[in-house]
Amino acid sequence: MTRRKRPTMIDVAEHAGVALRTVSRVVNNDPTVGTGFANRVQAAITALGYTPDERARHLRGGRSGLIGAAVRNLSAGHPVLGALDATACSHGLTVLATATADEEDREREVVLSMCGRHLDGIVLEPVGDNHQYLSREIDAGTPIVAFDRPAGGITVDTVISDNAAGIGAAFRHLRGHGHHRVAYIGDEERIFTGHERAAAFRACMAASGEPVAGLVHPGVVEPARIAAALDAALRGPDPATALITGNASTTLEVLRHLGSAAADLAIVGFDDFAVADLLRPAITVVAQDSDTIGRTAIDLLRHRMADHTRPVQTVTVGVELIVRGSGERPPTPEA
Repeated sequence: MTRRKRPTMIDVAEHAGVALRTVSRVVNNDPTVGTGFANRVQAAITALGYTPDERARHLRGGRSGLIGAAVRNLSAGHPVLGALDATACSHGLTVLATATADEEDREREVVLSMCGRHLDGIVLEPVGDNHQYLSREIDAGTPIVAFDRPAGGITVDTVISDNAAGIGAAFRHLRGHGHHRVAYIGDEERIFTGHERAAAFRACMAASGEPVAGLVHPGVVEPARIAAALDAALRGPDPATALITGNASTTLEVLRHLGSAAADLAIVGFDDFAVADLLRPAITVVAQDSDTIGRTAIDLLRHRMADHTRPVQTVTVGVELIVRGSGERPPTPEA
């Protein structure tokens, strides 16, 4: 397959039927350009999928538009990012990272900004549901790898954890310790990982012959919603005696809400976190292999950089159940 040529300002000028200088003035937001000319240039930019070269634009102004952050440790805040950085460094690559704050508009803004700087490749932890705005960039040869969740509307190399296996291991572990009323509290199902884990829990319940009514509680991870989910799962005539939490943020909110009462409930959390082994009891978790995810993402990116025609891959990385104490409590006698 022949790589699509990335459109230039010359192409835009020819398509719009204007001078190259006019295109430059529109791209640089010159307010003196007439409305008619500006509209023609913008229409040509849209039609061709032209992306301004941010490097050149900022250099003309004496600035790069890039800010470096050299911190002591990336892995403490984002384990996969730490692995990405270490693996990239071993291959002579430098990672410039920025946060999307789980906001779709922010994600689009920062990713398109990276594309405008024509970086060698982009590793993306998707937030939004639709990434078709990257189609032209992919066609023009920009290597993109998604991790944790697939990108929506485009086909790119992807690295994900085995979410179903993790939930299955947690469920079987709790059942093995005598729990028949197991509840699940997790993230919103519009998010890929939230959907995958909630669906896996429902499948486990169905396979065991247990009813799921009142025991599956996906949704936004915020205090009031978590409190309501706990109340629904743990109150009533037939309360849950064990709990699976869908990610580290949910686990922490659950522990914060339960306080000392957490010691009376069997809990297995999806995702390890920094103080999980320091709590009493220590928290049993399904741990994702962040190092392997990070290394695999960089390897896929490097292979795509070397050969953009190679078949697209989705790599599923295994998870590990780490037994620490909280998931091994038997049901209380009255349960």
